[in-house]
Amino acid sequence: MLLIITICGCALTGAGYRAEAAALNPSAKPAVESKDMKTIFNERKDLFDKVSAVTGIPWYMLAAVDQYERTIQIARKRPSGDGLIAIFFTELEWSGMLNPDQGDMNEASIALFNGMGKDGSGDDKADRLNDLDKLYAMAMFLLKQGSGDEDLRIGLWTYYQNTRSVERIQQFASVYAKFETLDLHQHAFVMPLGSIYSYRSTWGASRGWGGFRIHEGTDLFASHGVPVRSAAYGIIEIMGWNPYGGWRVGIRDLNNVYHYYAHLSGFNKKVKEGDVVSPGEIIGWVGSSGYGKPGTSGKFPAHLHYGLYRDNGLTDWSFDPYPHLRKWEREERIRKKK
Repeated sequence: MLLIITICGCALTGAGYRAEAAALNPSAKPAVESKDMKTIFNERKDLFDKVSAVTGIPWYMLAAVDQYERTIQIARKRPSGDGLIAIFFTELEWSGMLNPDQGDMNEASIALFNGMGKDGSGDDKADRLNDLDKLYAMAMFLLKQGSGDEDLRIGLWTYYQNTRSVERIQQFASVYAKFETLDLHQHAFVMPLGSIYSYRSTWGASRGWGGFRIHEGTDLFASHGVPVRSAAYGIIEIMGWNPYGGWRVGIRDLNNVYHYYAHLSGFNKKVKEGDVVSPGEIIGWVGSSGYGKPGTSGKFPAHLHYGLYRDNGLTDWSFDPYPHLRKWEREERIRKKK
């Protein structure tokens, strides 16, 4: 397939694009450690824009795939590379299962063995560790199914063989598309700092209602009706009644972390399932709902149960929110003083 685009009035074939990209990204493994995050986000966004221009895949979809790969690296404690792009291919995937040269960088011979390796940087090498090569290879794999939204979903499923992965990538893409930037990792405290609240570490404590279980969150005690806010940029994954948590909201952020807000007295009617939210945006109010059928309330003092769960690609697992709450509370106080 020959892709042609027009940039600044000049028609570029895929080869022409790669030649231009080589001058802009000559290093296969840029040292990102010494750069601040805004610089890294800008350079990463530039790569997405370039590959999007030649493939027609929206930049935010490419960004979502890359971010999903990054979150899986964290969850599975898989070593990450030194580059800007987190997309990972094994040597077998890159060069081809039957390729006798597992370090092959020749795009023609890689294609002969049905490998995924592509030269996206224009240096005549399909380098598995080169940022543009990796990103371009993933884009070209997805394009095998077509360029429409449904085609890209099928392409993602074909690659990951996991509906959960496809859903996460689509969620991330929605967030990036709304804000048109990668710099979306600031947090806010879950209640207005001017309200009266108290909390301590309660994660892991035993619970008895509904059978023995551990407490998978932190309880923040406050008066009935105190606003509850989104802690992060993310998408509302679920909103409704849960016998344990009462009126609850679940938000998935760009780190593939699920934020669980429970025992609310009600929801903000301006938001609904599928909406993208920002840090500090009100999603509901403190209450004492739960431990029964829909509408049950008052079985315990008013408070917010706040939980954090990380997705490892197969399931979500709980971790202690307390240190994160303390950090976000401190960071927001510092921002307000500036």
